[in-house]
Amino acid sequence: MTGLPALFAALGLVGVAFALLSFLIVLFSGAGLASDLGWIGTNLVVGIALLVSSAVLNWGALRERMSSGEARRAGRYGSSAVVGTLVAIAILGMLGFLANRYHKRFDWSEAGVHTLSDQSLKVLAGLDTDVQALALVSKVDAEPVRELLDKYAYASPRFKVEYADPNARPGLLEKYGITPDELGKGLVRIAIGNDAVKVTKLDEEQVTNAMVKLTRTGQKIVYFLEGHGEKAIDGPEAATRDGFGRAAEALRNENYTVKKLLLASTGQVPEDADALIVAGPRRPMLDVERQALEAYLAHAGGILAMVDPRVHTEFVDELASWGVQLGDNIVIDRTLALFGRAMDPFGASYDPNHEITKGLRDPSLFHEVRSVKGAKGFTELVFTGENSWGETNLALLDSEGKVAQDKDDVAGPVPVAVAGRPTLPGPGGAEQNPEKRAPRLVVFGDSDFASNEFLDAYSNRNLFVNTVNWLIGDVGAISIRPAQSRATRFQLSAEQFRTIRSLSLFVLPEAIAVLGVFTWWSRRHPTR
Repeated sequence: MTGLPALFAALGLVGVAFALLSFLIVLFSGAGLASDLGWIGTNLVVGIALLVSSAVLNWGALRERMSSGEARRAGRYGSSAVVGTLVAIAILGMLGFLANRYHKRFDWSEAGVHTLSDQSLKVLAGLDTDVQALALVSKVDAEPVRELLDKYAYASPRFKVEYADPNARPGLLEKYGITPDELGKGLVRIAIGNDAVKVTKLDEEQVTNAMVKLTRTGQKIVYFLEGHGEKAIDGPEAATRDGFGRAAEALRNENYTVKKLLLASTGQVPEDADALIVAGPRRPMLDVERQALEAYLAHAGGILAMVDPRVHTEFVDELASWGVQLGDNIVIDRTLALFGRAMDPFGASYDPNHEITKGLRDPSLFHEVRSVKGAKGFTELVFTGENSWGETNLALLDSEGKVAQDKDDVAGPVPVAVAGRPTLPGPGGAEQNPEKRAPRLVVFGDSDFASNEFLDAYSNRNLFVNTVNWLIGDVGAISIRPAQSRATRFQLSAEQFRTIRSLSLFVLPEAIAVLGVFTWWSRRHPTR
């Protein structure tokens, strides 16, 4: 076959082949046929028309070949080719069927973008009853929500998901008491039994927090000490870069109740306190306040103390009497620090065995941190880099900003956080209360790492919340939580996605095939 019949035959085969391939791709990918039916049909009709045209134009030659022995040989080869093609299609069909029936996901992204966080997986693993998730979202906005919730459904058979378009089923809004203002661009109602939480910010952190609130029984209360210049957890100051508004909210997301405590007014730590946080005190405490803190520890309390450099109060001496020495220094690290700012070092390594830090992999970030050393019974949790040191000549650092490591400095890696059982002197000590849970104390040489500015940097949030979990004794809640920003992603609408898919899978490959046919035909029939 030569000339135009050969060209029409080759183009016709391309059209029919791409019609069949497009049909199989759409079928096995689970996408609807409606949007691609026109493309598939056009290819099939045009392909068949070209094949028929080729046959008509070359009818005489075809009839002559059919009556010769060459036709029988071509028939055998053609039959073999057809059978081989059918077998290949059958194998592809079986693979598609198995892939549709038996699901297995792989996440090869560097940041684990398509994998749920450790906290989410722990919550799902601990479910002893079904979670009903109702996603009320329009079809236009449904794709990212479906992508998120399907991860939960895949990870646990107890996570049941139903998708509904609120425009098509407005009765659901009335049934569950959802107002149009709450709905926004979408809402997920997470329910366990008769209890439910509405999630309007549709990301992993909020969905997992909703399940935590529904599954964690009993309210744990965390108090923040105030009155000595500590970081604010409410009011205008809580929203500033130095505030602790986000830290308090992170604890509320763990289903903890957060309260403030003016110890000078109450004279004692409330009996319902499961943990007490002293976040960056700068002014001295009264004797009665320090005595109240010691009495709280003696009765199996848990205290998180974050004391910044250059703070020299009686509370620092109190910590020393409990077995924790705060260095009169500032850690300098010219190698492993934020953008080369030597006084913003990274927490480069952790104790791999302590419950607070054993799951942490990413570094943590500190801003002007002092060294912390614990006596027997304490574990050093976080260390700065190998080339860091604790600079003790603060006067020279403040006046000239030029420092160098010398024999009086603390050599790196410098411990900047410790956790353990404090040594309590006197008749109120832990030894006199053996029937109670032992007191717990965690001390950091910096409070800024949990401030609004730094809380969501690296592992800071996990380090802070895990510490509170450990103080309360809620060890099962210690985990790696969803990051605020899992990955940089380019969001496409459904129409944009279909356009890119069609161009990459159908249009461009077929255009290349058609160009190849014309190239082949032009070489066989060069212009003279």
